Amino acid sequence: MATFRTRPGMAPLLLTLLFAALSYAHEGHENVPEGATISPDPLGTIMWLHILLQSTAFGLVFPTGMVLGLVRSRWHVPVQILGAAIAIPGYFLGHLHKGRQFTANVHAHFANWLMFLLAGQAILGMLLKLHIERGFLGKVRKVMVKIHGVVGVLFPIVSWVQMLFGGIASQGFCQGDHLGQCLAHFIMGSAFIAYGIVLTILLLNGQAWLARTGKSQEFWDSLIISIWGCINTFTEHRWGGPWVKNDIQHTSMGVIWWAAGLVGIWLARDRSGRPRRNLIPAIVIFLTGWGMSGHAQDLELSTHVHAVFGYTLMLAGLTRIIEISFVLKDKQTLVGPEGGDVDAEISSFQYLPPFLLYASGFIFMGATEEQMRMLSDAHVTHVSYILILYSLAFLMFLFVLMLIHLYSAHVEPNHAPTTGKKVENGSRNRIYRDVPHANGTLDRTARDAQEFELDGLISDDEEMLAGKTNGRV
Repeated sequence: MATFRTRPGMAPLLLTLLFAALSYAHEGHENVPEGATISPDPLGTIMWLHILLQSTAFGLVFPTGMVLGLVRSRWHVPVQILGAAIAIPGYFLGHLHKGRQFTANVHAHFANWLMFLLAGQAILGMLLKLHIERGFLGKVRKVMVKIHGVVGVLFPIVSWVQMLFGGIASQGFCQGDHLGQCLAHFIMGSAFIAYGIVLTILLLNGQAWLARTGKSQEFWDSLIISIWGCINTFTEHRWGGPWVKNDIQHTSMGVIWWAAGLVGIWLARDRSGRPRRNLIPAIVIFLTGWGMSGHAQDLELSTHVHAVFGYTLMLAGLTRIIEISFVLKDKQTLVGPEGGDVDAEISSFQYLPPFLLYASGFIFMGATEEQMRMLSDAHVTHVSYILILYSLAFLMFLFVLMLIHLYSAHVEPNHAPTTGKKVENGSRNRIYRDVPHANGTLDRTARDAQEFELDGLISDDEEMLAGKTNGRV
């Protein structure tokens, strides 16, 4: 594995800055009115710079560094150092800003834990870079490697949570009676986005893994749906208290999730124990969208936004049904346990269900009561707002595709080699070759065109021999 050596004193300097940042106290709450969580001042330039730096570090640089670490690239360490160099000044700027002031909030408290996690990752990374094979560090090296890897994978998740906390804190949202619906929107919205990311990863890089598990994708989907349904059933209503507002609708959605999820788990295998596709998870998504499209709201803007969210989720379920039934025709995986050229097998239609889940998640996160009230007072139409949320979904989808491509470029630089098949008949020799792309993958279109042009020039004996050679005539 290639190594990267930092300049002497750079690592201690980074750690010093990290711990200095953690010990720095937030100042200035004197402008916040009594009973409020933020002051009426606008966000200042320094605060916008803080948002830009932290979004770049935790939203772009660190996830890229995580992927580079998974493929053991020599750029992993430089990219993570770059992220830390951006994040630490950004942390300080979050405490040095003027303009809008804030009371104590979860974003500020969680920032300290996040910086501790960053410091721990930096220390682990440096110790692993020393390649100490003896003594205590040598004995625990394998454990350190696993911890470093697990924390690295979890880091984008906690970064996402912290960025959501930042957006909430900047507007003073999710306080008092608004907390419950805020949690529901941001947790469920993030869950839809996470589901879309998982489907994207499984589509592009998880086909061989699915084949090795001996279980269909719907087994895992139904399992998660069942667990999530049980959680929703017992958390959407305060049991023992009165049923208020939409408690019945939310709780009934939880019930149908675990009930349908159990059916999906049962149908994930046939009577012989072989994995089998089913449509239950897609139907659950469709029904959830249908239920949310008719969710009663106080504001007209909120009603429109919830309706579009429901339609988008319904479309995600419908396209998933079409994909399984008519595009894949119940095929388990695109490649076998040994892998292969997945790109040659993926249909363009298969990118649609994951993207619609991204869009559903962003729309649902952007439909809280306080957000809708603020936008309604600013006379923002639901059309403009939905287009902005769809734009965010496109950007997120693009970033995930880029990270997956970065991973694949290191792990699977060439999907399949060029092969040649030779057919002999008397004095005539013909060689049929799979035509490769520039990147080494098979060009099935060129191959099929070549076979079409030779059709009629091959005798019956040659066709029979070719069928025995490559399994097709």
